[in-house]
Amino acid sequence: MKADDLDLKPLLLVPALLLVALPLVGSFPTWLTLTVAGLAMGMIIFIIASGLTLVFGLMDVLNFGHGVFIALGAFVATSVLGAMGDWTGSADVWRNLMAVFPAMLVAMLVAGAIGLAFERFIVRPVYGNHLKQILITMGGMIIGEELIKVIWGPQQIPLPLPPGLQGSWFIGDAAVEKYRVFAVVIGVAVFALLAWTLSRTKVGLLIRAGVQDREMVESLGYRIRRLFVGVFVAGSALAGLGGVMWGLYQQSVVPQMGAQVNILIFIVIIIGGLGSTLGALIGALMVGLMANYTGFLAPKVALFSNIALMVGILLWRPQGVYPVTNR
Repeated sequence: MKADDLDLKPLLLVPALLLVALPLVGSFPTWLTLTVAGLAMGMIIFIIASGLTLVFGLMDVLNFGHGVFIALGAFVATSVLGAMGDWTGSADVWRNLMAVFPAMLVAMLVAGAIGLAFERFIVRPVYGNHLKQILITMGGMIIGEELIKVIWGPQQIPLPLPPGLQGSWFIGDAAVEKYRVFAVVIGVAVFALLAWTLSRTKVGLLIRAGVQDREMVESLGYRIRRLFVGVFVAGSALAGLGGVMWGLYQQSVVPQMGAQVNILIFIVIIIGGLGSTLGALIGALMVGLMANYTGFLAPKVALFSNIALMVGILLWRPQGVYPVTNR
């Protein structure tokens, strides 16, 4: 999609939500705290959802097992960070980051490797059949969760923030948590990298072309199957990264955490438009902000707020804010 052809209306959704929430919350410091928390939550969800939206857009695969890579990444991080106690226990931010970044890298590598096997043995036999994809990938997630229980145990494991990422900065009377800002920075970096890859590289061009017209790409002699595998592995790795960040966000991990986040992921990719990275970003930010605003204003309806948000968006644009397929 060229910049000149970009529909600007969906880009106004997030600013509009911010402006509507301000008078409802009433207090600017409270609004700022909730906004940063919502943006951080949204960025983490975006990291997890970005790979899945490309997987569905390019491969037409309904992967309900995506959650297992989230949980896997988080549990791998507990092992890596647990083995780096001298670094995670330090009060120096740079030493904390030198532990957190390797944990993220290892989680991405492990999740990507398991994603390669998942695609080969579970997803590949059911290409083209959505019902079988739903059933077999859900089964794969259940098996994955049980294997996580075998390795790490069934109990909740704490994943505390290193001291350098704990606490808050104060902007006037508003408290802005350090880790929330860190999550926003990582999310922006992931989006920038994905946007650059999709718009400035040959692989990205093929992926975007494959999302819009798979047959055309194949007719030009490119092996779309390799793109399938590469996108699936990248999506799994991003889910592993998101799992680490979500675990640190919650400061604990459980084997079922992937399944718990799955509903938010699918809301995001439906709002965004299947296959759209920019749409997934807008959807994720709106989901994160809506969850935090309603959690403060009306906790009893917070669980349903994002479903109501999705319904409202689909009534306006039935194919999502930036649809790139005709599914």
